Amino acid sequence: MQLIDLSFVLEPTVGEPVPVEVEYINHEEGADILGKPARIDRRAFPNGMGLSLEHVKLTTHSGTHVDAPAHYGPVCEGEVAKTIEDLPLHWFFRDGVVIDCSAKSDGIITQAEIELQLATMEYKIKPFDIVLLYTGADLKWGKKEYFTSFRGISREATEWLVAQGVKVIGVDSFGFDPPFHQMLEEYQYKRQPEVLWPAHIYGREKEYCQIERLTNLDKIPVDRGFRVACFPIKVRNCGAGWSRVVAIIDN
Repeated sequence: MQLIDLSFVLEPTVGEPVPVEVEYINHEEGADILGKPARIDRRAFPNGMGLSLEHVKLTTHSGTHVDAPAHYGPVCEGEVAKTIEDLPLHWFFRDGVVIDCSAKSDGIITQAEIELQLATMEYKIKPFDIVLLYTGADLKWGKKEYFTSFRGISREATEWLVAQGVKVIGVDSFGFDPPFHQMLEEYQYKRQPEVLWPAHIYGREKEYCQIERLTNLDKIPVDRGFRVACFPIKVRNCGAGWSRVVAIIDN
């Protein structure tokens, strides 16, 4: 089988508005830490080296991650919204579908666009398909534009996919909704709460997950007939968790 990594490396980059911080403890320093309780000098360790480790400071929404319903609001479908550790595993190992939305570089992804692409593919979404929306925004990773220049997904498109039985929708851009500044400017003009994070907030009505900041969707050689593994890391009472997302293609 062929495995295609669809995840970014967690690292400091200007594309992340909240910086990822990594403090590296080398092998010599690790020896000092490990030997300290027994007052053992690092020279007692083979070659004067113990074990390395790292301290990482980041958000649960840094890098490639899965958003849980609790991220969208405290209640979903009339019940307490699930946090990331409560989500069922069977949502995250399913048939994958890549929908090509890269023809446009800006503007929101609509339900009509998704339906047109599926008709061109001659494919009908089935329940629990993991839908991956390819826009090409991952090419901006490592640049400031990664945070400010990408296509968002409309509430209507999200609602339509969820109505087909989809529980996990992924995108290769910074966020699922349009860029922050666009939504905020639209609100300043219209003064309508509905323009603020509409696809996210739809998740208060129906239970579904987003995968944000995917990459390499263009490397998947087929648009269907493959599997996706995207199990999120379990972090207690959190609205998101990091994921090593992988496309699995049987040869």
